[in-house]
Amino acid sequence: MQEVVKKEIVKLLDTDIIYLIADSPWVSHIHCITKKGGITVVTNENDELVLTRTVTGWRVCIDYHKLNEATAKDHFPLTFMDQMLERLAGNKYFCFLDGFSGYFQIPIDPTDQEKTTSTCPFETYAYRRIPFGLCNAPATFQRCMLAIFHDMIEESVEVFMDDFSVFGNSFDKCLNNLDKMLQHCKVAHLVLNWEKCHFMVKEGIMLGHKVSGAGLKVDKANNTIISKLLPPTNIKVIRSFLGHASFYRRFIKDFSKIARPLTKLLEKDTPFEFNDECQKAFKLLKKKLTCAPVIISPNWNLPFELMCNASDCAIGVVVGQKDGKNFHPINFASKTLNPAQQKYTVTEKELMAIVFAFDKFSSYLILSKTVVHTDHLALKHLFKKQDAKPRLIR
Repeated sequence: MQEVVKKEIVKLLDTDIIYLIADSPWVSHIHCITKKGGITVVTNENDELVLTRTVTGWRVCIDYHKLNEATAKDHFPLTFMDQMLERLAGNKYFCFLDGFSGYFQIPIDPTDQEKTTSTCPFETYAYRRIPFGLCNAPATFQRCMLAIFHDMIEESVEVFMDDFSVFGNSFDKCLNNLDKMLQHCKVAHLVLNWEKCHFMVKEGIMLGHKVSGAGLKVDKANNTIISKLLPPTNIKVIRSFLGHASFYRRFIKDFSKIARPLTKLLEKDTPFEFNDECQKAFKLLKKKLTCAPVIISPNWNLPFELMCNASDCAIGVVVGQKDGKNFHPINFASKTLNPAQQKYTVTEKELMAIVFAFDKFSSYLILSKTVVHTDHLALKHLFKKQDAKPRLIR
């Protein structure tokens, strides 16, 4: 570990990112953690296949928890991932760019640099540029990136931390957008990592999703990994699998209903018993993930359509649009009912599914024409019924 720290210190000194400091009231300890890569399947000590992340090296980090406790928090929002992906999907050409050593491109005010002091076996050093571990680093970086590309955001460029996406509906349009974006980088002295950049492609991977002109898909590399998984043998493996599956739940119809036998095992004081019902749920989730549909971006000139349904333990909805006679899904959502809600009547559950849909997809439906589909005919009579139960009226 000492060699890892030494190598990192020498590199940062050579690039003038850190400097020696004799005395500082703020001193934090240095740590080495594994640098994680993509998700893969490995065999554990019990000869079982489990999900894990590949280790690609070591990352030198500093424990700034005391400094973070004393820091006024910056609540600048990060980009909503779903909305960003929807704006990308449907375009014909893309450029995916990566910032070089992201945080290190943002300088720290000289009066605050001593607060970043860290100690290691060799000396104490302070940072001239933002290191990993500061609580306001993500918000500060995102604010800077949005300021640099303020006139291009959502129109021709999307920014998520140090991942940049340039897009266009034609080759020339995308090329022009790329030229404008690179000019912004030149003016702001923003450096890109050319080894991780992809230019003028028709599809690519962005935040674990395949983006193309057809829409959004689940990354095929993740499909291959999921298909190799064996049934979980402990709570830790189930939690890992559900976490991975939940990341793609917008692609899975009735996710909560399907996953209910598995989520029950995570409840407090529940003995681990992977029965036939759990086995069925596990296999069905794997199938749904490996055969997930293509999700389209919303067309704001067309009406939205909601399909809602309810079961004994969950409610599920899908929002989409019709292109001619064909229905294309935009997003799936579902929710597990709590014990009190499970005692509702069928009519109450079906109506709750509709209310849930409008609340969940309000960003699509506000000021848009919406058609609601339900298989519960009794809901139509509520418009004429004046003495309905208060819960139904709400």
